[in-house]
Amino acid sequence: MIEVKNLVKKYGNHTAVDNLSFTVKDEQVYGFLGPNGAGKSTTMNIIIGYLSATEGEVIINGHDIFEEPEEAKKCIGYLPELPPLYMDMTVKEYLQFVAELKKVPKKERAEQIEKAMQMTNITDMQKRLIKHLSKGYKQRVGLAQAIIGFPEIIILDEPTVGLDPKQIIEIRDLIKKLSKEHTIILSSHIMQEISAVCDHILIINKGQLVAEGTPEELAEMTQGTQEVTLRVKAQKATVETILNSVKDIHRKEYLEPVEENTTEVVVYAQKQKDIRVDLFKAFAAQKAPILSMSSYSKSLEDIFLEVTEDHANKKYLAKEEKQTDKIKETEEKEEKQEESEE
Repeated sequence: MIEVKNLVKKYGNHTAVDNLSFTVKDEQVYGFLGPNGAGKSTTMNIIIGYLSATEGEVIINGHDIFEEPEEAKKCIGYLPELPPLYMDMTVKEYLQFVAELKKVPKKERAEQIEKAMQMTNITDMQKRLIKHLSKGYKQRVGLAQAIIGFPEIIILDEPTVGLDPKQIIEIRDLIKKLSKEHTIILSSHIMQEISAVCDHILIINKGQLVAEGTPEELAEMTQGTQEVTLRVKAQKATVETILNSVKDIHRKEYLEPVEENTTEVVVYAQKQKDIRVDLFKAFAAQKAPILSMSSYSKSLEDIFLEVTEDHANKKYLAKEEKQTDKIKETEEKEEKQEESEE
């Protein structure tokens, strides 16, 4: 388990991580999502002990990364955005080197290296120089070095950047495979990647946590209205009368029909219950056939844009409010000074 508590990282006047707190539980894949410059990589580097923090705590399986760095780091395998590879080594030589660095007991090294190569499908490449490998295989070697030592937690920072579509699918499949034995934190700004492999999502913006939960929980949190599109074999007047009899509908939008003798309409209702059941019953009772009915669900991209834009707007309004308060304070001081002079 990882506990991040009130984490702050400042570079001069710039705050990269701003009072960030979250918990990572065992045996799940966590997606760490945010726009470029949101503070994802900085947070990852603090968690693994590569960077210090200005304020806050990071507890890894009961060990404080700043107080007990060696014990905490034993619990983590890390793949940075650019894998730390030695190009003039063969794959096996490099993994042997990594095993020594991680202080894997000598009697266990050969078995661990073999297992890591099998898990990442690089056994056939073990005698090849790393510089002669494709980018996809280099990324696999980077994953293998993160697995060596078999830590409970594996942190992956943008693991598919620069890969072609086939390589991306292969790496995603590998992450799913690893998740059966490890807790994984996957940092990315690619929504498809996060939604494809993650059980739980953390969204940060400007160094702050703006939303977290399962994909379903995030959708529920941002989706206050359900939107259902209907195509009905009936005249508009008939459709209007039937819809007026259905409770909880607060808005209707009629579209240009795509078939003759049909009515196309978008129905908006509060997301307290599934309105589709009531719609089906109402139209069936009036013998007006529903030819098609589709419900719109927000994608992770929609949710991401909504929460980050909302957070940015709130920060902007808060800043404006502070500036307004300062102006008022200055004006009041000037008025008092003028009164005293008179």
